[in-house]
Amino acid sequence: MARGRNTPQTLSEQVDSGTAELSPDPDRPNAWLLRLNGTAQSHVDLDDPTNIEFEYVQRLAHVVDLMAPTGKPVRALHLGGGGFTLPRYISATRPRSTQQVVEIDAALIELLRRVLPPDKNARIRIRNGDAREVMSRAPGDSFDLVVSDVFSGARTPAHLTSLEYVQEAERTMVADGIYASNIGDGNALVYARAQASTVRAVFEHVAVIAEPGILRGRRFGNLIILGSHVELPVEQLVRRTAGDPFPGRVEHGRQVEKFIGGAKPTTDATATQSPSPPPGTWGLPPE
Repeated sequence: MARGRNTPQTLSEQVDSGTAELSPDPDRPNAWLLRLNGTAQSHVDLDDPTNIEFEYVQRLAHVVDLMAPTGKPVRALHLGGGGFTLPRYISATRPRSTQQVVEIDAALIELLRRVLPPDKNARIRIRNGDAREVMSRAPGDSFDLVVSDVFSGARTPAHLTSLEYVQEAERTMVADGIYASNIGDGNALVYARAQASTVRAVFEHVAVIAEPGILRGRRFGNLIILGSHVELPVEQLVRRTAGDPFPGRVEHGRQVEKFIGGAKPTTDATATQSPSPPPGTWGLPPE
C-alpha cells in the first residue's frame, strides 16, 4: 500500500551506543525497523503489536502464549530493550501484565519513547542501566518470565553469559517461572553449546530452539535457550515452531544432552562475549 505524499522517512540519530536508525516498513503504514550501528535489532508495528517479523521474537512469543492460560497476566523482566517488541506483544495479548525492561542506552530509550511510545495503558516500566546490575536489585520470586536478549552491537557482553548471571536470573523468578535467552552463533556452535550447558547447570528442564540449518552449524543465526524448574510445554512448542514462516526445531531431553556434548558451563572467570556474526548477517554490511 502506498504511503502517499506524507511517507515517513528513515530517522537517524546518535544514541549512547552509536547510530540508531528507524526505517518505515514499506508494507505497513505504522511499522518500523530499528537498526543500531547497522545491525537490525527490532521490528515494531504500532498498529498491531501482535504482528511479529523477526523469527526469534516469534519463538519467544510462542513461549509466552504457552506458559499460562490465554489472557492471564504475567510478570516479566526483559533484559535488553531493543524496540520493546516482546513487551508490546505481551501487553496486547495479556492485558494487566506487569513488565520491567532494562536498557543500558538512555538516549535510545528517549528516542523510542518519543517516536515509538508503548501504548499508554501498557504496564511497562523502562529502566536505564546494565542488565545484570539492575537485575541484582530485583526482589526474589518476582517474575514469571525472565528474557535475556542483550546485545552490544551484534554481540552479547561476556558478563551476561555466565553461570552466575543465570543464577541471578533464577533468583528473581517464581518456582515455575521460565528463563529465556536469545543468543547468536554458528559453525561449530561452541558458544551455543556452552550457553546451553550453563542454563542446564541451573534448571532441570532445558530446551533449545532454532532453525535446523543453524542447529547443524550450516549458518549463523539466533538460538533460543529455555530453562525452568518445571516441565516446559515442549510438544506445543514443537508444533508452533514447525509452523512458523521460517520453521524451527526444538531440541529437548536427550537431544539437549547430545547438543551440549562435553561443553562446560561458562562462569564469570571464563566468560567471553558471543562470537561476531559474519558480514551480511542481521543487516551487517557485506565485506
